[in-house]
Amino acid sequence: MTRPDPRQTAALSAALSRAVDLSALKARADATTRAPQAGAPAAAAAGGAFTSQVTEATFQNDVVERSMEVPVVVALHASWSVPSEQLVALLDRLVAESNGAWRLAKVDVDASPRVAQLFGAQSVPMVIAIAAGQPVEAFAEVPPEPRLRQWIGGLLDALRDRMPAIRAAEEGAPEASAPEPEPEDERFLVAERAFEQGDYAAAEAGYQSILDAEPANEEAKAALAQVKFLARTESHDPSVIVRADMSPDDVDAQVAAADLELAGQQAEQAFARLINTVRRTAGDDRDKARTHLVSLFDLFPADDPRVMKARRDLASALY
Repeated sequence: MTRPDPRQTAALSAALSRAVDLSALKARADATTRAPQAGAPAAAAAGGAFTSQVTEATFQNDVVERSMEVPVVVALHASWSVPSEQLVALLDRLVAESNGAWRLAKVDVDASPRVAQLFGAQSVPMVIAIAAGQPVEAFAEVPPEPRLRQWIGGLLDALRDRMPAIRAAEEGAPEASAPEPEPEDERFLVAERAFEQGDYAAAEAGYQSILDAEPANEEAKAALAQVKFLARTESHDPSVIVRADMSPDDVDAQVAAADLELAGQQAEQAFARLINTVRRTAGDDRDKARTHLVSLFDLFPADDPRVMKARRDLASALY
C-alpha cells in the first residue's frame, strides 16, 4: 500500500496496533447522552454525509461502529495548527467524492483531548485509519494531494474484499455526466455539404473564408488542402504518369503524376518523384517542384514517418 511516508507510517501503525484499545472510550460514551452536548461542535458539512466532528461521546458510534462496514479515517486537528486544518479541508473534499466507500472522523484535540491521548498523539496533524474497530494505517504529516489519494486508494484496495460495503458504495457512485457536445460550426457544415455534393469550388471558398477570419484554424487549413488536392487530381489525365516517366524534365508532368500517385496510395513514390525533380532542376522549375511537394506534406500529420523521411530527403536535395 502506498503511504505518505513509509518509514514513519509503518512505525506509527505498529505502535498503534499494540497500544490502542478503542474500547477504552466505550464506557465513557455509554455514560454520555448521544445528543451533542451544549457547545459541542456540530457535524461538519464540508464532507457531506460522509464526515463528522467526533467527540468522546460520539467516538464509539461514529468511528468504531462505522468502521465495521467501511474504513474510517480519523483526523486529529486543532484550529491553531494551519497544516492540520489544511489537511482536514483536503480530506473533506476527498471523502465527499467517495460515495461512502470510506468515512472521515475529525477530532479537535483541544475539545477532545482524551481521544488524542488514546492515540498517543504528540502533535497535529495525525491521521489514523480504522477498520473493523482496529487501527490499520497511520501517518503524521501533510502529504500532497496525489500521495494522499494514493494512500486512500491503497487502503480501499487492501480492505475491499473483506468489507463488501466499500465495493457497494463504489458501484453505486453516480457516473460523471458526459460533457455536452460542442455545437457544430455552421461554416464547416456549409463547406462540407458542398464537398459532399462534388462542388469543390464552393467547398474551397467556404474553407478559405474561415481561414481569412481565423488564419490559425488548423482544421480549416487541413480541409482546404484536401479539397484543393481532390479538385486538382480529378482534372489530371491518367496518362500523365507515363508522360512524366518519359520526360523527366517536364515539371508540370512530374507534379501531376505525383498527385495521381498520391491519390493511388503511393505516397513514397510521389514524394520521391518530386524530390528527384528538385535535384535535377534549377530556378523556377526547381521552386515549383519543391513548393508542390511541401503542399502534399500538408495532407498528412506532421509526424507521419513518410513525411519526416521526405522532408529530410528534400533538405538533402536542396543543400
